[in-house]
Amino acid sequence: MLFLGIDLGTSFVKVSVVDGSSQKILCSVQYPETEEPIIAPHLGWAEQDPEKWWENTKVAIRKAHASRKYDPKQIAAIGIAYQMHGLVLVDKSQNVLRNAIIWCDSRAVAIGEQAFHDIGKEYNLTHHLNSPGNFTASKLSWIRKNEPDIYEKIDKIMLPGDYLAMRLTKEITCTISSLSEGVFWDFKNNCLSSVIINYFGFNTSLFSDIRPVFANHGQVDDTVALELSLSNRVVVSYKAGDQPNNALSLNVLEPGEVATTAGTSGVIYGISDRLFVDKQSRVNTFAHVNYAIDKIRTGVLLCINGAGIMYSWAKRNMGQDLSYTAMNSIASHAPIGSGGLRVFPFGNGNERMLNDQSIGAQIEHLDLNRHGRAHILKAIKEGVAFSFRYGLDIMRENGLHPQTIRAGNSNLFLSEVFQQDFVGATGVQLDMYENDGSVGAALGAAIGVGYYVEPKEAFTGLKKIKMILPDLDKRDNYEQVYQEWKTLLLQKIKKRD
Repeated sequence: MLFLGIDLGTSFVKVSVVDGSSQKILCSVQYPETEEPIIAPHLGWAEQDPEKWWENTKVAIRKAHASRKYDPKQIAAIGIAYQMHGLVLVDKSQNVLRNAIIWCDSRAVAIGEQAFHDIGKEYNLTHHLNSPGNFTASKLSWIRKNEPDIYEKIDKIMLPGDYLAMRLTKEITCTISSLSEGVFWDFKNNCLSSVIINYFGFNTSLFSDIRPVFANHGQVDDTVALELSLSNRVVVSYKAGDQPNNALSLNVLEPGEVATTAGTSGVIYGISDRLFVDKQSRVNTFAHVNYAIDKIRTGVLLCINGAGIMYSWAKRNMGQDLSYTAMNSIASHAPIGSGGLRVFPFGNGNERMLNDQSIGAQIEHLDLNRHGRAHILKAIKEGVAFSFRYGLDIMRENGLHPQTIRAGNSNLFLSEVFQQDFVGATGVQLDMYENDGSVGAALGAAIGVGYYVEPKEAFTGLKKIKMILPDLDKRDNYEQVYQEWKTLLLQKIKKRD
């Protein structure tokens, strides 16, 4: 039996087809070839067109079919992973009402902060596990206040993965996991949060049917099935945000297990068996894919908005003639500490771990006589790695002390230089696996239709390809550079205050 996984990222859509019996990846493709832009009509805004997501998804599926490595009619189920915290609005005819407000958009920060104050810090943290911040609930409130004509036309609100599932099936569903990432879920009362809904003045009719993550979210519409050469019996049986899904793809399901990824944003995602809360809401807790009311499995998420996007910025502006592989090779010639150059990659919206501040992306101590392209590229990698360390220390403050972190062999983690910087900065062993979000989504679909009885059965074929241990000889060098970087960062935060 075959399963198709869709990973809707910020930069592109990736599609993989997996054979359930062997867990072999038959085909993986992505589209578009160049990174999809973020629409920023105003400072701090970030939008994308959901219709473009759907068109890119269809092209990616057709591209996978064109490989002729499998029979599309043998695909039994589809799983969807998606960029988290976005807001998609549709009317009664399922027409999109405006661009999606995506995860790194900062326009609703003040609205979320006011809600945090008005509802009460203690209530928010004990019931929602987070401040409303710039999450989906606050974004919807912004629409209600600033675009009332659009708000009045809304039939249903969705996250990006819900929208793709709707286009495939014509059905709209959500999950506890997706509601929690929007800060719509009350963990104490195990229901949609009446406090959030009443505070913002939302109507409960805006929310769709709640189903488990691993469940039937609708059968693919006959017309869509014909258009995409699929069987008319195929179902969407799994939907999850990209970070819970990345953890699933790495078999990170139980307390103490930790995953990481470094795409447009950088994330560390650890599993807990409690309703974990950071008192300052610098890291955030959501329902994991295997969360159940009688068996708590939460995902504690550290997100750095500015991570891989800083490296892609460098490519667009300093390395147009280079591949990422060539850029990584150039960076390898610079020493630890990049000759004194320091980079702060925080130029992609407000950073939760910096108490919802935006200090912008910055390059410090640039010496025009000493520093070249190698130093800049290396300093960017170190800046991202030090950002991970800064966030990991917040998680450690809250009692999470990972000894090992798992990562897929993708994005910034493809770079050996970054692998070493990450391990050197954090002091934690890194285990690398040949897997990615679209493969995880395909295996999630198999779990959703009961092909595997237990989720862990889906990952018996998961193979570790590399283990990177902290280099004790370089530990002091990395620690010294990190402390210098952190001192500069704290000075920048203090100036903003």
